[in-house]
Amino acid sequence: MSPDRPLKLLDIGCGEGRNSVFFARNGYDVTAFDLSKAGVEKTRRLADKIGVKINVFKADVNDFRLEEEFDILFSTGVLHYIPSELRKEILENYKKYTSPNGIHMFSVFVNKPFIEPAPEKEVYAQKWISGELFTYYHDWKVEFCTEEIFDCMSSGIPHKHATNRILTRRV
Repeated sequence: MSPDRPLKLLDIGCGEGRNSVFFARNGYDVTAFDLSKAGVEKTRRLADKIGVKINVFKADVNDFRLEEEFDILFSTGVLHYIPSELRKEILENYKKYTSPNGIHMFSVFVNKPFIEPAPEKEVYAQKWISGELFTYYHDWKVEFCTEEIFDCMSSGIPHKHATNRILTRRV
């Protein structure tokens, strides 16, 4: 749904920019970052092709800290690169720079002992513990939370992933 006023949205780990462009096309004021220079360039090209403005830059999710307020923070398939010892600090920074009544929409990969590891060997990935993401939002209103297992073909080899998804609102 398009916002009734310009809402500032941060896409954390924008990849090739599909979500960022979707949000910008629907009236959001989008800022996005990704670790990959190629991803940032693809996001720029896609935004130019579609005719939307996105402030996109290269940054590492582990090093980047917010210094300005956003209405919405969005991330899917990226926060598992945050080591467990940095998660509290990073999420507290995100919460601090979220406007009143602002929201976080996050999806994280979680460890399930009955699911085989994905064929991609991601050296820096650290899956979350089931329910861990929700513990950081005890002081926010949880609008939606779920745990899902889904089939994936990202490497051309069928496999499964488990995720926690959360939509929280600062109150």
